[in-house]
Amino acid sequence: MRKQIKNSKDVYDYIYPKLCDKDREYFIVLHLDTKNRIIKDEVVSIGTLNSSIIHPREVFKLAVKESAYAIILVHNHPSGDPEPSEEDKQVTERLIECGNLLGIHVLDHIVVGGNNYWSSKEN
Repeated sequence: MRKQIKNSKDVYDYIYPKLCDKDREYFIVLHLDTKNRIIKDEVVSIGTLNSSIIHPREVFKLAVKESAYAIILVHNHPSGDPEPSEEDKQVTERLIECGNLLGIHVLDHIVVGGNNYWSSKEN
């Protein structure tokens, strides 16, 4: 049975084991069906210690192929501080706009840092 996402803590609980030991930034997209169940998770980009290159084409390519209803963006901060950078916020806004054009909802962007997380939806 697929994991259903009800809130940002569900995302954190699902993704933390995959990101907790990474020493570089990983940008992951969770593809969801209409009931917010995970269809698939995908590593879109592996960056450096403090940056990752994200292009909308790469973020939405598999979402379109998988017929995802919605996506959740997730990336880690190896520094341990989940506070998003200005660039993180700008990327989120750009991806929301692209999702709106494609009819794929961007439900949240979670930044994982250490044993904590930051959610664009909650903030």
